[in-house]
Amino acid sequence: MRSVLGVIPARWGSTRFPGKILHPLCGRPLLAWVVDRAREARRLSSLLVATDDSRIAAVAAELGLEAVMTSPDHPSGTDRVAEAIRGRSAAGVVNIQGDEPLVDPSLINRLADLITGSDGWDMATAATPIQDPRLLANPSVVKVVFAADGTALYFSRAVIPHQRDRQDPLPPEPVYFRHIGLYAYRTEFLTRLVAAPPCATERVEKLEQLRALHLGARICVVTAESQGPGVDTPEDAPAAEAALRAAGRVKENP
Repeated sequence: MRSVLGVIPARWGSTRFPGKILHPLCGRPLLAWVVDRAREARRLSSLLVATDDSRIAAVAAELGLEAVMTSPDHPSGTDRVAEAIRGRSAAGVVNIQGDEPLVDPSLINRLADLITGSDGWDMATAATPIQDPRLLANPSVVKVVFAADGTALYFSRAVIPHQRDRQDPLPPEPVYFRHIGLYAYRTEFLTRLVAAPPCATERVEKLEQLRALHLGARICVVTAESQGPGVDTPEDAPAAEAALRAAGRVKENP
């Protein structure tokens, strides 16, 4: 079985929520919940945190996790991941977003298998149908459109696809998909990706995966169950705490 590294990129200066990776959820930092789930993924040969901040590195150490200090100037988490794994040997890398406290370990395994398999995918990621129409207009919720074989066509913070005739009913099958913040890369493609400068669409949308599409990458999008709410802003924290409790992840004090 070909080895796959798991990396959680964790910078302090999030535009919408500085320091969110250490924001407490049910009494524990957000990072701790992500680490718990990632450690359950059997396909990861090792797991580390890539950060630019000593406070994050200290919490990672408390969790028994290796922390790699990286440049504060990276334009994306992908660039941070690439620096963190430099000099390490692995067939693939999974970028595990630090704001998804209920990320599914089996989904990590599935993506790891895809990019180390024989189908020639450069990257793999995931999406889940959007059930709540209020999420469509939220620019923090990234939408994705993909082909029948899973090939990613475009990612956007805007509502895609656009419903031209609002009076027409939507098709019975899911139309709108939320992108789940989880990426797997073939290591050789990751090296090529970070060697390229951010493209125009990436700079406009602030979505690193658009650089990969700009380079002509084959990105496989798999559909998955909802991972629960992500934490993009402080206002998202209560919903994430409720989801953790509903999933039975919180051990309440007697």
